[in-house]
Amino acid sequence: MNLALLTRVRRQLAAQAEPGANRGRTRGWTHRSAKADIVKALCAAGAAPPDQASLLQLSAALSDDLVGAGPLQPLLDDPDVTDVVVNGTSGVWADRGEGLQPAPVRLDRPETIRALACRLAAAAGRRLDAGSPYADVRLPDGTRFHAVLAPIAASGPYLSFRTHRSKAFTLTQLVEADTLTASMADLLLRIVKARLAFVVTGGTGTGKTTLLASLLSHAPKEERIVIVEDAAELAPDHPHTLTLETRPANIEGAGAVDLAALVRQSLRMRPDRIVVGECRGAEVIELLGALNTGHEGGAGTLHCNAAADAPARLEALALPHGLPREGLHAQLVAALRVIIHLRRNGTGRQVAEIALIETGDARTRQLTVSTAWTRHGPGPSAGILERLLKERNA
Repeated sequence: MNLALLTRVRRQLAAQAEPGANRGRTRGWTHRSAKADIVKALCAAGAAPPDQASLLQLSAALSDDLVGAGPLQPLLDDPDVTDVVVNGTSGVWADRGEGLQPAPVRLDRPETIRALACRLAAAAGRRLDAGSPYADVRLPDGTRFHAVLAPIAASGPYLSFRTHRSKAFTLTQLVEADTLTASMADLLLRIVKARLAFVVTGGTGTGKTTLLASLLSHAPKEERIVIVEDAAELAPDHPHTLTLETRPANIEGAGAVDLAALVRQSLRMRPDRIVVGECRGAEVIELLGALNTGHEGGAGTLHCNAAADAPARLEALALPHGLPREGLHAQLVAALRVIIHLRRNGTGRQVAEIALIETGDARTRQLTVSTAWTRHGPGPSAGILERLLKERNA
């Protein structure tokens, strides 16, 4: 293949994808329309129309520039890949469960990366340009996509993709992957059946959403689960789930719908369980209120480094929105007792601890977190958890 011609056509296609250059087309490229646009780009690049064989060859090389995530699409299609990041022209990295590793994909021009980012954002109905230099969207296949353009991104553009699994892992699969021990899986299943509220904690990329989806899949099939998320990622294998997704403000700064508002709306939807995909602000207050007013079995995820840090993280989220510390502690002990903490190590993602939130010293009224179970077996609070489960006939 003529590499010089390929490069000229690719640049022409990138120019067509720039916002304003062909706005209607950037929203709806298909494999069929891609072929027509490649021919147009050939003409604009000053090349004679190729014969059928050459056109097919060019289409195969260039259609990914118009459809999907371009040259990154094969990585996103890999079932082992969970994350793909683009560090400007410095390189592409992919995570297959063992941390980010360099990927054999080259994106040599900032203009090419920018065109790809703008096209993906436009396809999701979001603006991405000099006036709005970052975007966080969900792509049609469920992949979560984030982009930051230069000059905000000093040597960008920077792109981040979090792939979407359309069906939750089973607990058996998580045991086989060494995410859980068999004893932990049995205990977590009892927690779900007992309708004990729980929060899944851990750092970025530890598998919180994956585990939460798997656990929700084991909720009784007659229950109605309402899920509230910033970007729809949870996909439990359950016949009665509904997802509410936040909405950012429009270009005039109006129309935003946040997580807290959606939690309030979920209360009107006759839920058996309310789930917040990721607790990060005022929605913590709404969720705790719901858990304390008859909506048992709720769940969510929370970023923190250790199970013992969960109360402090919840304080940091709730106190700025008017819930006093004493009120927060009272609601936590009454409704949200169980913490499931994940961590990453050299072999992958693992549940490190199942812990309980308890009241500490009566004088200081500080909350404590005690271990109920680890990968090695029962911990100091195993008896308390067992009592809670037996009280609910689980």
